Amino acid sequence: MGNLGTGFKKFLSNKNTVTVVGVVAAVLILYIAYNMRVQAAVNPISVPYAKEQIEPGVQITEAMVGTREIPPSMLEGDVITNQADVIDKYSNADTLIPQGSLFYTRQVVEKEQLPANIILDYPKGYVLYNMPVDTESTYGNSIYPGNYIDIYLRITRTQDAAEAEANTSGPELMQYGRFLKNVKVLAVKDSSGQPVFSNLDEQRTPSMIVFALPEDYYILLKKASYLQSYDSELVPVPTNESLKDNPNDLELDSDSLRSWIESVTYWEESMG
Repeated sequence: MGNLGTGFKKFLSNKNTVTVVGVVAAVLILYIAYNMRVQAAVNPISVPYAKEQIEPGVQITEAMVGTREIPPSMLEGDVITNQADVIDKYSNADTLIPQGSLFYTRQVVEKEQLPANIILDYPKGYVLYNMPVDTESTYGNSIYPGNYIDIYLRITRTQDAAEAEANTSGPELMQYGRFLKNVKVLAVKDSSGQPVFSNLDEQRTPSMIVFALPEDYYILLKKASYLQSYDSELVPVPTNESLKDNPNDLELDSDSLRSWIESVTYWEESMG
């Protein structure tokens, strides 16, 4: 046993032998690494592709997506290789994905990234309404899409109308109250129409809240904003409806305020 150990030590002490062993080991390592790279480039991987033509702004369902085996060396650009990164996402607003095409990162986006994503989120028969806001009225930019709010309506007599009120018998000077309950916020946008929360690295100032409501409620709000003798203001107030598993439906909260708006509209029309 001792002779074996002595022989091994002599073997290692021979510089020529060590050099040869080192070269062989290096060549072997390079061969293995090269072979692994070749296999990785040649062995096919499964990637998703479009089974049908997908129009711009469309949600990509599982039925639209198939998979095929492609060698990685043939994949060029930012090809998406994972089905989970495609299914239930949306085709970009300026992108038509041809049948049989692979998916690329730029073509597939989240719903929030679509310029017109709000058209996907409100019930049939409802009408979109843009409510002007600012940082203060959104409680320090803390009203988000998907939140629920109540909407209060404040209407005051204009200065010119107030001065002339002694000569008229029109409705009273001011009305204020909760007009709508459980309104779902669809979008919060800045003055250029960009979603405020689409890129958290950018500080964007809210300029409008977008929501949808039945057409008769929409007409009421528009009537309030078009009154000649009154100024109107919509005031958003957050609620805890967002915390419920099944939030309550939107509803009109003030029949008296509705009647008042209708009476003022009728009175102004009758005054010419």
